[in-house]
Amino acid sequence: MTLGALLRELRGNAQFTVRQLAAILEWPHSKISKIENGRQTPTADDIRAWTHATHAEDHADDLVARLQNLEFQHAEWQRQLAPGLKHHQLKLTEINARTRFFRVFEPTFMPGLLQTAEYARFRFEQTGRVFGQRRDIDDAVQTRIQRQEILYRPEKRFHFVLTEATLRYRLCPPAVMLGQLDRLLSLSTLPNVKLGIIGFDVEYDVAPAHGFWLLDDERVMIETFSAELNLAQPQEIELYGRIFERLATATGTSYSGEARNLITRAAAHWST
Repeated sequence: MTLGALLRELRGNAQFTVRQLAAILEWPHSKISKIENGRQTPTADDIRAWTHATHAEDHADDLVARLQNLEFQHAEWQRQLAPGLKHHQLKLTEINARTRFFRVFEPTFMPGLLQTAEYARFRFEQTGRVFGQRRDIDDAVQTRIQRQEILYRPEKRFHFVLTEATLRYRLCPPAVMLGQLDRLLSLSTLPNVKLGIIGFDVEYDVAPAHGFWLLDDERVMIETFSAELNLAQPQEIELYGRIFERLATATGTSYSGEARNLITRAAAHWST
């Protein structure tokens, strides 16, 4: 049962109409309807006020826990970025500090841990245009670059798989992309970094539908336009582990010198 349905059940058990509960809580009655029908996510304070008003305080802790789990699984960008772009980078820094093995697949753009400051700035500016959040781009760029310090920690392991398209998409000016490709060449030589590139001529047996990050065997992170998804069910982690392995070992996926040749070829393309 959804969180909204559970709250509706508590209202029904208390024999309140929507308007009666709204009057008790001093909320617009539309807020009650939106929460019950899943069109608005309540806060923890909303849940505690609701359970108090419906004489169901013993359900409060369980419902707040459900809310926190929901927010973990489906973290809306609008809410995550409300405190600023830097705030989310700091959260990722904490997650990265706990992670020992990173498996990353990206079909569209450079992973944040591999980005130059200039490339990162264009990514944050694009995010800012979508969500109207541009006040701390400089701080966000600086924090993202500071996150990359973990690449040089020998106890951490990284396996990145990119499509050749990530080397070609026009997400920034040519000069910025040339710097990014040079950075990619440099990072590909680190002893704890494994970089694979799936060339344009590779025949996929698993479609590169979207990017994802596998953090140890504990979490899968996926970015959509509206939210960051965090999957933690064992069957989900196992599924994405199998998908990553198929992409990483597909016939024609290039590593080492062959991968660097693809990067150099892309640099020549951007130089023309």
